[in-house]
Amino acid sequence: MKAVSPSSPHHLKPMLGASPATARMALGSSRAEWQSTCAIIASKVVSQEQSESAAELPPLSGGADHVAAVNGHNSAATVAGLNLVPIEKSDAKSLVPQPPQKPLSITDLSPAPMHGSKLRVAYQGVPGAYSEAAAGKAYPNCEAIPCDQFEVAFQAVELWIADRAVLPVENSLGGSIHRNYDLLLRHRLHIVGEVQLPVHHCLMALPGIRKEFLTRVISHPQGLAQCEHTLTKLGLNVAREAVDDTAGAAEFIAANNLRDTAAIASARAAEIYGLEILEDGIQDDASNVTRFVMLARDPIIPRTDRPFKTSIVFAHEKGTSVLFKVLSAFAFRNISLTKIESRPNHNRPIRLVDDANVGTAKHFEYMFYIDFEASMAEPRAQNALAEVQEFTSFLRVLGSYPMDMTPWSPSSSSSSSLSASSPS
Repeated sequence: MKAVSPSSPHHLKPMLGASPATARMALGSSRAEWQSTCAIIASKVVSQEQSESAAELPPLSGGADHVAAVNGHNSAATVAGLNLVPIEKSDAKSLVPQPPQKPLSITDLSPAPMHGSKLRVAYQGVPGAYSEAAAGKAYPNCEAIPCDQFEVAFQAVELWIADRAVLPVENSLGGSIHRNYDLLLRHRLHIVGEVQLPVHHCLMALPGIRKEFLTRVISHPQGLAQCEHTLTKLGLNVAREAVDDTAGAAEFIAANNLRDTAAIASARAAEIYGLEILEDGIQDDASNVTRFVMLARDPIIPRTDRPFKTSIVFAHEKGTSVLFKVLSAFAFRNISLTKIESRPNHNRPIRLVDDANVGTAKHFEYMFYIDFEASMAEPRAQNALAEVQEFTSFLRVLGSYPMDMTPWSPSSSSSSSLSASSPS
């Protein structure tokens, strides 16, 4: 499928290497938001001479020589790459003597808010995306921060631009989102919760456009795959093209006034971008659910007073031969596994085994991701991981967090819509 890449000024762009103007647009439209963000990012600044007067103080971003490592990033590379804009002082203020100022701290600028109350939550996509809806379900009163890439959402939390990230890891029809599994291993964030969101797709176009005049349909690849059979039943002779996300498809049509193109996205996306819904509930399966994980800089304390789930990742130098032993550690303790996923081991993709008689065997190396229903506060989970550690060369707990126990209520409008408008 041909790829189309709509752009949005609402996206939080990657910070490194961005120009000051681009960075300001990405972090906030107002000068106050930009100054606040600069202060947060540069909160680790250590003044070289605390006795200097306010007029002689360096800009808030500091120089590369004066900044400690921020969240594990090299200070010189971080400051040089962010291109932070110094905050200018007015002439009137510069005439008034100022007392020496101590370096700003995260405690001063970014106090930890109450759970779900004005948390800054990063998600991938633009307003109207399913990820935004998942962020709102996970943290009802949050400030949602759109990001144009999954990795930017990880970086937003690491750099204190956001307090949480809500990202998809699997869909009941499309399977796992492998990119985010790889990013979970690359970054040091912790899973602190999960949320499952029913997906309800709509076919939408500019107002007044009829279905028979459409020549193409655009959406995220998973959105296209989840509506493939329904599009065929509707009798649409259209090309299907992939974009970065479902709401981005709606935004792209509205921004470019495309009268021959429809998008597959949520009803909220149609409302935001002024599109008309041509067909409602066009997903092939009404039981279409996407599972999202909530990520934070610090883990939560596991408990035993409610159902918990724990996610781990492990590998072994001798390949997959230990997988049975690992699984038995859970089976013997009556711990149920809810997911097992294998991903290539990028540090060692192939293991060679030489045999003088038959030659050299080549084995692919994998990392294994496992979710199991138990809290790390339970002795059986602790004992299981102690046994797993004996069989593996690498083991990491990604998080132990409450399970999403909300009632399941698939959309009923999908079936009624299709029965009314689709041939049998």
